[in-house]
Order: sequence, then structure tokens, then C-alpha cells
Amino acid sequence: MPSPALLLNLALDLCSRQRQPRVPEPALLMADAASAASFMQAGREDGILAHTYLYHAIQASAVIPAGAQVVDLGCGPANQLALIARLNPDCRFVGIDAADSMLVLAGETLARQQLHNVELRHDDMSALGTVETASADVVISTMSLHHLADVAALERTLMEAKRILKPGGGVYLVDFGRLKREATQHFFATERRATQPEPFTEDYYNSLRAAFSLGEIRHAAAPFGNGVQIKRTFLVPLLIAIRSARSHEPRAVTRAAARASYAALSPRQQYDFRDLARFFRHGGFGLAFKP
Repeated sequence: MPSPALLLNLALDLCSRQRQPRVPEPALLMADAASAASFMQAGREDGILAHTYLYHAIQASAVIPAGAQVVDLGCGPANQLALIARLNPDCRFVGIDAADSMLVLAGETLARQQLHNVELRHDDMSALGTVETASADVVISTMSLHHLADVAALERTLMEAKRILKPGGGVYLVDFGRLKREATQHFFATERRATQPEPFTEDYYNSLRAAFSLGEIRHAAAPFGNGVQIKRTFLVPLLIAIRSARSHEPRAVTRAAARASYAALSPRQQYDFRDLARFFRHGGFGLAFKP
């Protein structure tokens, strides 16, 4: 069950008339070794974000058909990308990131997990000079859009995503949404401060402040037309997902890999997975399939 403090913050944010301005992230945030290390550790298979990554891997897999060519915008250290690639071993993935330091970490992730269906490229997701028009069956991005400098960069990124996508291709783009109250942002960032590294807490808070609003994301997603749905978490847009209106039946190999990943989670992480799934489901975005 959600804690009373969580419910209180959700209610206060829902009813608030405040409108937080967007505060872009510090320019050198991920250039800091401690921040990059904590981000990498949090997203490992046994990290504090493992349940979140499994949730997004399942939701993304629902728009990935057999044998697809998938482009991941802002892959970072590839913890999320690696899990999606494991759930869809018959597909080919291209991970895009503009930070050399992140691509180095991504290479380490892929080598550690012995994944061979992922290619990494240095590129700007708002320009995508290395990706040809209509060459991708699916475009995904998880928790990376808030790194963009401004709304114009967000709009360019989604225009580029549309450009590289084949007609009728799949889309799964998810990120934080901008909450109304600074106090709510602070609450979510620090709720589990005792169990997470301090650089992670700071990065989480900065990410929430840098998030785009639901209205800004809706406007930027206009090039996709009626081909996508925009969903958010219950009551407040802590998380916002842009997902193809059409989904695919999960393959047996995908279901089996998801079950194995879920079984590897700790009991607490399994609870957190179910909690996140409920948070989205009550907002109208059900889980594609149960692991």
C-alpha cells in the first residue's frame, strides 16, 4: 500500500495551483565520476532501479515485433537497453548517446552480460546524423529526454524519432514529467534517501526539476499523430509514456526472459515492480504482460 506521506504529496500536487519552472540539469552532472558511478550501479541487474528497468523492458517489448531494428535514444550506460535486448534476442538494437563516458560504461555493460545484438553509436538524439530515414522498426527512449537543453531540443528529438521510424513503426518513449510543487519533487527524490547513494539522490532531484511538462510533451509528440497514446502515472505525471497505439503479442522467449528477470529480483524489488505497475495502471496504462 502507498505510504500516507506519498498519498499526501500526490494529493497536494494534484490540487496545487503552483507551476514549477523547468530547471535544466547542471551541465557537467554526468561528467562527475561519482554521479556516473552511482547512476551505473543503480541500474545494474541487482541495483535499486532493477524493478523499474524490468517494468519499462516489458512495456517496450510490447511494441517490438520479431526481428525488429530498434534505436534507443540516450542509452546511457545501457542497463535498460541491455535488459530490453535480452528480452528480445532476435532483434537488433542501436544505442545512441552523446556522452563518450556513457558509451564506455555501455560497452562494459554489454560485455559483462555477453550481449551481441546491440551496437553503440556516438550521436546527438536531437539530430541523429548516423541514422537513416525510415530505417528503424522501433524507437525507444527511457528516462533520457529530460537531459535535453530545452523544449526546442525536445521537439527536434521527437521529429528525428519520427523521421527515422518506418511507417507504422513502434514507439516507446518514457520520462519524468514536471510536478507542480518543488516539495513534491523533493519528496520523491529523498523518500528512500537512507538506501540510495547521495549522488543518486541529487541526480534524481535534478532530473525531476529538469522534466518537461505534460503539455510540452504532448505538443512535441504531435508529429506521431494518432499513432501513439500518451499515458501518465496516477493523479500526477511523475512519469509520462508515449507509446504506440498498436502493440504486438509478446513472444515466448520474451515472456520467459521477463519471468527470469522478475524471479531474480528481491522480494522488496518485486513489491516495487508491482507498485509501479499499479501506479501506471490506475493512470490508464496497463502492464503489457505479467512476468
